[in-house]
Amino acid sequence: MRLLFAIMVSALFFGCNSSKKETLEKHPFTNDLIYESSPYLLQHAHNPVNWKPYTDVAIQQAKKEKKLMIISIGYAACHWCHVMEHESFEDSIVAAVMNKNFISVKVDREERPDVDQTYINAVQLMTGSAGWPLNVVTLPDGRPVWGGTYFRKNDWINALEQIQETYNKEPEKLIAYANRLEEGIKSMDLVHLNNEAVDFKEYPTSEIVKKLVVNFDMHNGGFKGAPKFMMPNNLEFLLQQAVEQNNTELLNHVTLTLDKMAYGGLYDQIGGGFARYSTDEKWHVPHFEKMLYDNAQLVSLYSNAYSVTKKPLYKKIIEETLEFTAREMTNKEGGFYSSLDADSKDENGKLEEGAFYVFTPEELQKLLKDDYKVFQEYYNVNSYGKWENNHYVLIRKKTDAEIEKEFGINHETLQQKKETWKNTLLAYRNKRPKPRLDDKTLTSWNALMLKGYVDAYKTLGEKEYLEAALKNATFISEKQLQKNGALYHNYKDGKSNINGFLEDYAFSIEAFIDLYQATLDEKWLRLSKKMADYTMTNFFDEEKYMFYFTSKEDPAIVSRNFEYRDNVIPASNSAMAKNLFLLSKYFEQTGFDEISHQMLKNVSVEIEQYPSGFSNWMSLLSNFQSDFYEVVIVGKNALEKVKEFNKHYLPNIIIAGSKVESEDPLFENRFVQDETLIYVCVNNACKLPVKETKIAIESLNK
Repeated sequence: MRLLFAIMVSALFFGCNSSKKETLEKHPFTNDLIYESSPYLLQHAHNPVNWKPYTDVAIQQAKKEKKLMIISIGYAACHWCHVMEHESFEDSIVAAVMNKNFISVKVDREERPDVDQTYINAVQLMTGSAGWPLNVVTLPDGRPVWGGTYFRKNDWINALEQIQETYNKEPEKLIAYANRLEEGIKSMDLVHLNNEAVDFKEYPTSEIVKKLVVNFDMHNGGFKGAPKFMMPNNLEFLLQQAVEQNNTELLNHVTLTLDKMAYGGLYDQIGGGFARYSTDEKWHVPHFEKMLYDNAQLVSLYSNAYSVTKKPLYKKIIEETLEFTAREMTNKEGGFYSSLDADSKDENGKLEEGAFYVFTPEELQKLLKDDYKVFQEYYNVNSYGKWENNHYVLIRKKTDAEIEKEFGINHETLQQKKETWKNTLLAYRNKRPKPRLDDKTLTSWNALMLKGYVDAYKTLGEKEYLEAALKNATFISEKQLQKNGALYHNYKDGKSNINGFLEDYAFSIEAFIDLYQATLDEKWLRLSKKMADYTMTNFFDEEKYMFYFTSKEDPAIVSRNFEYRDNVIPASNSAMAKNLFLLSKYFEQTGFDEISHQMLKNVSVEIEQYPSGFSNWMSLLSNFQSDFYEVVIVGKNALEKVKEFNKHYLPNIIIAGSKVESEDPLFENRFVQDETLIYVCVNNACKLPVKETKIAIESLNK
């Protein structure tokens, strides 16, 4: 077992950290994945490995044949997943070993985050860290006994043969280890009810923020070290703190980070949109896959930052990212695709990471002609921007004003040049083989992008953004939301077959509330409440006052745990806690505010210990620490007043509005014929109504 552990540890140095079916006649091998809709699973449908999808049928077969299972987890945009497929899963020798002794199961982690989280936890317990591809060997009942990430071919074969030998000769050793590991998995991601009194008014938020500041990269923005992830919800919290506390230091760091990210190779300077993370400290060389969830959150972040700063750069980033989303990531029904692969074919037909996005100086000179020198300086086609093999990832260092001064050109001329460069290079680039598209649609990620479009609309007022948001909201409400309030998680080719997880409900509720506050269409608020009621019935633990990640309608995978630590995406529990807080303002006597408060209490101790993993929780915390306002607008011009409010960054309010008289508690006795009045309320007390938006906004925080 020592050798197995050594192989396992070495695997952690590799991996991706934290589609129509072809005709069968063209392929020598076809396995059961051919019947799946996930592009990632279909990529493996012609491996010689007898892959099966993760179903109860596969588990029952393993039990019946008394075989160990291999559960291999990845996603379509994962570079190292492709590497291991090519080296091992396409190899007939490897396949022979796997097919002889194991039931092999392939999992798309994006379709089945519940399966992924269980086995990620297992590998973290075994090795200290984990990533993708994630490869786990389990007992026939699915309980893990061994695992790691990327394995070279010979290491993979050796490990499987040794595990099988142990299973044949000393199965009790594996069973004993599985028992211990099962207890460890069950103890992870569990939250206990906090019965201690917690005064959030006195909570040491300023001291916690200081812990974050210590790790700021003062030169490049973000946090120190590499690789560099964007962590939008961390930056959202810091922006909120900066504005609410009038903290210039925090605001400067947020804007430095947003500037550097926008200037970096992490951002697609030609086609718009962000890659998943950068491999270096200066945001230069990205891990080239583009994920919907990153771009969705960054649209919201840059929209909020633009509301605060009015920096033209941020407006441009919003526009270009949404152009990319509309062009590359949107289907005819208004749903959004999941990702674009990091890999594409180079000029020799070989799959290479980043091949679609990088350029040689010779290509650029030929395409840009007399403009090349300006372009070269603007995007650093020099030692600063060089990547590898004479290829360059475009990255900025200088502002437009600096370039204009250096080359003696005016602002309008430079803007025209930039537009010409982008059109020329985009047309040229589009002739290359494109990265593979993961064209499945996930409800949770769609809701994040829906919110991104709403936030961009609120900030910039572009009608097309609202139209895209409404089309996507209609798609979710008509295709993914069932009559009883249940959601589906996935959608592809007109079919949805996986029950929703807590993240689907949490992000959809959040997006629909946001959409209501932009449109005043009560339909979206009612649907938010309907989904919240469903989660209370099917996900809520009344003893611990937290929400399970999976519904009680679905079987547990080893254990049924809570997802509550914020990461690249906010935790589903933190999002739900914020939702319940907001819904309690719209719907009285639901008890939602008490639940939200208790959920925050449950994680309050851990927030102090690991603040970067609880930024979305701390955003909620600020609502309990400071005054939170209800802005109610009643009258025929209510929607116009709402648009004026939405142009401002106001994280400590909810907006409700009605053009007509209403018996809803928020609007009762507040309608005055031929007037549009704004009521600002806090702690169940309202100020005198005003007619001017400016006066109402000035009354906040006074």
